Amino acid sequence: MQKFILKLFPEIMIKGPSAKRQMVGQLYNNLLSILQRIDSQVAVKKFSDKIEVLTPKNVLPEVRQRLLDTPGIEQILEVLQFDDMDTLDKIKQKVRELTADLLKDKTFVVRVKRTGKHPFSSIDIERTVGGHLLANSQAKGVSLKNPDVTVQMELIQNQLNLITTKYKGLSGFPIGTQGDILSLMSGGFDSTVASYLTMKRGIKTHFIFFNLGGMAHEIGVKQVALYLWNKFGSSHKVQFISVPFDSVIEEIFRSTPPTYMGVTLKRLMLIAAEKVADEMEIDALVTGESVAQVSSQTLRNLALIDQVSHKLILRPLSTMNKPEIISIANEIGTRHFAENMPEYCGVISQNPIIHGSFKRMEKIAQKFDYTVLDKAVSTAQHLGIDEIVDDITNLAPIEVVNDLNEQEFVVIDIRPEDACIETTCKSIKIPFHKLKTEFDKLPQDKEYLLYCDKGIMSQLHAQYLRDAKGCKNIRVYRPKQ
Repeated sequence: MQKFILKLFPEIMIKGPSAKRQMVGQLYNNLLSILQRIDSQVAVKKFSDKIEVLTPKNVLPEVRQRLLDTPGIEQILEVLQFDDMDTLDKIKQKVRELTADLLKDKTFVVRVKRTGKHPFSSIDIERTVGGHLLANSQAKGVSLKNPDVTVQMELIQNQLNLITTKYKGLSGFPIGTQGDILSLMSGGFDSTVASYLTMKRGIKTHFIFFNLGGMAHEIGVKQVALYLWNKFGSSHKVQFISVPFDSVIEEIFRSTPPTYMGVTLKRLMLIAAEKVADEMEIDALVTGESVAQVSSQTLRNLALIDQVSHKLILRPLSTMNKPEIISIANEIGTRHFAENMPEYCGVISQNPIIHGSFKRMEKIAQKFDYTVLDKAVSTAQHLGIDEIVDDITNLAPIEVVNDLNEQEFVVIDIRPEDACIETTCKSIKIPFHKLKTEFDKLPQDKEYLLYCDKGIMSQLHAQYLRDAKGCKNIRVYRPKQ
């Protein structure tokens, strides 16, 4: 078994006793929920100032990645654990066995944290182990300030934990400690990063999408929402709500001057999101808006937009610039989704207003038929996030092939990693973010099957190639389980 010691986010540690216990308990429950799906033998132990995880080595990489993606963890220590280490002699011998080869031609220092009652101090351990390593290895010497190698260990009663690797955790609060929020998702850079930041802060984040007329766009947003939830928030079930907004767009064109269309659309999205949030008993909304990024996001226009809602509206990106947002998207793995998201926006303001008038906005708003908006909200689709895979299979009219048989297909593996699926027919590798440009270069007299792990990206991009490029020779390959 491999052991991890999880150090908690510092803001947890400075809370009062009751709040701290609640947060540590929530993180413990979150980890149990996430890790035992990987392997039922994974054990999680809770302490007042840390959490320990014991995992079988065959699932070590997956468990490690889950720990790195779980909010509330500041630092992850990968350790080797040894029991009955009750004497300095046992400790120094064991540490030498494990580290002597690593010290060849390097300087080192020994650092110890000790808990419990012992006939020796932490300094005694450091001196004894350091001297033993110096005499029984090919180390260059000891360096207290700038060592090449730090031999770090913790002694808890008679249990020795030798720290082999340190990882920086996601930080933040455990999901479930800060309430629920509804995220307005378009699937682009901004809304996905904003959703990630609320999840990282411990907020249970649900998703609402306003479909402006494109099936491929809806599939794409569902795909990236599922990715975010699965990677950072799968300890809690959340909802994905899709609101049909095509009739709302038509009413905007009928009732709204072109210069105010963009602001009006955002206002109507907030009104609709608030109605859904009320039904779900959610107190706050989150958007990906950044001040001055587009015309509807000037301070005045944001004030005009906020005017229609009584909910708390969080904008975690409000002072970030685009390169900063893209950098975060890169780190969390959503950049390729955003870059390849089909856009179906039917509202493009002509000479959009950048400093809207409250009085004029009020007059314009009175001309809109809000029964159209109410109907859109009443027909919204509410879906558990974990039901998205089955929903996309039913939603998309792209044919799914389960058995290759002897037909002459070319399977295109669109997964981002390097590996390519092996099949009985020809298979080629084109990562999904290159598919739009590379597919045109392929012989168009062939029949192609797109493949990915869960079938979501393949459905999305097959739909896009059908809608945008008129490709009829494309289907989805999903092998029988």
